[in-house]
Amino acid sequence: MQDISEIKSITIIGTGIQGHAIAQVALMAGFSKVILNDLSMELINKAVDSILNDPKTGLKVLEKEGKLYDNITTEILVKRLVKEENLQKAVENTDFVIEAVPEVMSIKKEVFRKLGQFCPGHTIFATNSSTMSITEIGNASGCPEKVIGMHFFVAPLENKLIEITKGEKTSKDTLKIAIEVGHKLPSLEGKRLLIELQRESPGFIVNRIMSSTEIYINLLIEQAIARNIPFEQLDADVIDFMPDGIFYLCDTIGLDTIFNAMKYFEETLSPDFAPHELFAKLIDENNLGQKTGRGFYDWSQNTEPSIDRSKKAGLVDIELLIAIQLNEGCRILEEGCVSNYKIIDKAVSTGFHLPGPFAMGKKNYKQLVVKLDELAELTGRKYLKPCKLMRSGGFLDMRK
Repeated sequence: MQDISEIKSITIIGTGIQGHAIAQVALMAGFSKVILNDLSMELINKAVDSILNDPKTGLKVLEKEGKLYDNITTEILVKRLVKEENLQKAVENTDFVIEAVPEVMSIKKEVFRKLGQFCPGHTIFATNSSTMSITEIGNASGCPEKVIGMHFFVAPLENKLIEITKGEKTSKDTLKIAIEVGHKLPSLEGKRLLIELQRESPGFIVNRIMSSTEIYINLLIEQAIARNIPFEQLDADVIDFMPDGIFYLCDTIGLDTIFNAMKYFEETLSPDFAPHELFAKLIDENNLGQKTGRGFYDWSQNTEPSIDRSKKAGLVDIELLIAIQLNEGCRILEEGCVSNYKIIDKAVSTGFHLPGPFAMGKKNYKQLVVKLDELAELTGRKYLKPCKLMRSGGFLDMRK
């Protein structure tokens, strides 16, 4: 059985917003070698520049602020960083791989197929997938017992949550090492919180909860377009519930990431998850949100977009958002992904810094059941109908 002390080198595949941040976290964790891999050296160099010089979380800033470990400097950490655009060379001697490529199943399966061919027999493969089946990804590798899900959140250095998800064939040894690696990775938010799912589910916990509201958001987009209402006014509607706003959050996550996730949910959960055509339009225009300079908002000046939330649209029913999230939380409990609703609330509150669905909705769930029934009837979105556990209130007995 492997031990954490045997994990000396980590390869990060994909150097985008999450990939380069995961690489930085791995460097700060003290692993002797962190290998960055992507399709071109241009992408890798861009990632290294962010690791070093990000004005908020770059290594140089953290060193100046005294947030690196004692006697550790940026210079020391950079010497442990290896840039390698050839995938085979990047993984042929590595102990642990974290994949952070786009959220497209065909791309992930191709990466893991190659990992199964190129990696040493002891290497553990982790996918940073935010939505997709660990079993399916693992099977593509040819060694599914070595594959596990390690889902980091929007800012892996700043957010302390990691969702750990086994595939059907993931070994106990792989799970043990992945948990130990996860706990070793530092976070500016404090001690890492690892939440282990007992059973995989599309979207795992947090993204499953948050994405369920996209069905309602699609309806809001339709109304906003029809009435020529700016999206900032819709965000103003939810300011007390979601301080950043729905569409602001979409921009920071990436509209392509959200689109791909919704397509996956459409295939695996319900056609009701089909993303609004506006997402496809913005993606076709390469307006993916913050990372490309424009999405629902204008990020082109490399600063926070100027948003006027002084006027509300008056379209968003906050109770419906709560009801939808509570219903999805109950579905996760029904599927046996976790044993109690406190875990779900903790995951949501840590991952997105929002109140958990059970904390918000458990006291008036009967009223929320009625609202969901009415919305499902009005819109024809059958997925919104309350599941058995929510309708009965049986989730109240699943606190511990």
